[in-house]
Amino acid sequence: MEPDAIFIKSGNTYTSGGVAAGIDLALALVEEDHGADLARSVAQGLLVYMQRAGGQSQFSASLRGPAPKTALVRSVVNFINENPSRQHTVMELADFASVSARHLNRLFREELDSTPSEYAAVMRFDRAKALLDRGHAITTTATESGFSSPEALRRAFIARLGISPLKYQQRFRSTNVDGK
Repeated sequence: MEPDAIFIKSGNTYTSGGVAAGIDLALALVEEDHGADLARSVAQGLLVYMQRAGGQSQFSASLRGPAPKTALVRSVVNFINENPSRQHTVMELADFASVSARHLNRLFREELDSTPSEYAAVMRFDRAKALLDRGHAITTTATESGFSSPEALRRAFIARLGISPLKYQQRFRSTNVDGK
């Protein structure tokens, strides 16, 4: 058992960790038998990734935690989600919501178990992952997702996922279980 793996191949035996992981496994089998081009075409037809990377959360941050309870927090969350690459400060977000920074922090803690800054950082990171998933270059991804440099993006990926952005991106190019 490997708790972070989506699916595992051991000899001629394949196992997966659930229904969505079964789709990942099926795509790996299609690629193994018929090549990456057909597997990619099937994945596009199913509207799924070629292969989701294991060892990470499989859900967007906006779907992970509790939903905002108040209209005020919901409006700030929507503002952050609409502008994930922007360097949101607590003061800017508080001004947007017409409340004090202290009050906004308190509301975020109560409703989302996060601070506005932490939430914005996770949204920025999710934006970077989405850009890499679509094949964007690392430099472009860093710029368009609000990281100060490709090195800052690399540090964020290593801190959150334990792998570099390039390694993360390579996992979406092929479903090959052996990583070849």
